[in-house]
Amino acid sequence: MEAEKCQVVKQGLAGVAEAAAAVVEVGSAQQFEELLRLRAKSLLVVHFWAPCAPQCAQMNDVMAELAKEQPQVSFVKLEAEAVPEVSEKYEISSAPTFLFFKNSQKIDRLDGAHAPELTKKVQRHASSGSFPPSGNEHPKEDLNLRLKKLTHAAPCMLFMKGTPQEPRCGFSKQMVEILNKHNIQFSSFDIFSDEEVRQGLKTYSNWPTYPQLYVSGELIGGLDIIKELEASDELDTICPKAPKLEERLKVLTNKASVMLFMKGNKQEAKCGFSKQILEILTNTGVEYETFDILEDEEVRQGLKPYSNWPTYPQLYVKGELVGGLDIVKELRDNGELLPVLKGEN
Repeated sequence: MEAEKCQVVKQGLAGVAEAAAAVVEVGSAQQFEELLRLRAKSLLVVHFWAPCAPQCAQMNDVMAELAKEQPQVSFVKLEAEAVPEVSEKYEISSAPTFLFFKNSQKIDRLDGAHAPELTKKVQRHASSGSFPPSGNEHPKEDLNLRLKKLTHAAPCMLFMKGTPQEPRCGFSKQMVEILNKHNIQFSSFDIFSDEEVRQGLKTYSNWPTYPQLYVSGELIGGLDIIKELEASDELDTICPKAPKLEERLKVLTNKASVMLFMKGNKQEAKCGFSKQILEILTNTGVEYETFDILEDEEVRQGLKPYSNWPTYPQLYVKGELVGGLDIVKELRDNGELLPVLKGEN
């Protein structure tokens, strides 16, 4: 039975090798891994999409055009929530997201519906190497401007190998552990995702190794420097502290009189339950604010135990949990929703 299953997967993928210009839809983790293996020698572009996100359909059209222009590139679309094991492995938290693979390894990533950037990345990676020769596509002054923007992207920026969730070297792992231990709020950049940044930042900062930590755009140093600052009790005075999660959640749930924590936002719900509750709230005429849990994993996971409510969406009035979609529907049907939203009940 297992052999027959593998044969079906291989037969399904055989068409990929024969017609690379088509956008192939992948429906299982096994099919995805097999595709990575079969297309290891060429560029593979994977679109993680969601049926409730209209911009995903637009980006699928963009991919179809790119497939015609770049027949040597394999284009794949994968419904993010339908194959969660793949989405979780590559930390897909919103759609559309695009991953680029060569030699079965992820080499780049693009979050959001940015057709010009997608086109540029496909053209760049489809060339002879994974990245353009120095000076061709990005003049040196443009690279320096880009590096300046990256180092200023957050008050505390860590350039590392991998991500805080999955460090890909021991030094980066130690750096993340120190920053987390001191409750330091930081953003990160995976230098493995962009060879141009990886090489250019060494010259820009005059620092030859990674990880590198920046505060307010200024280089603090690498792991040894951070260890010295920690030992001398100076680290806490240099780096910005992250607010405690419980305090942050309290502020967020009280941000507006009526707060909805959902997948997506008012303009664009990213799941059916969130879409339904948006329609109900909008029909009441009561003003409300939303928070997209897909944009902040800490809030997404932390709000569940904070509210003792395991699912989303979650509706709050004056900082107090009302409930999820089923509760809101019951209140609407009983004629109690409007008084609750106005804080009368």
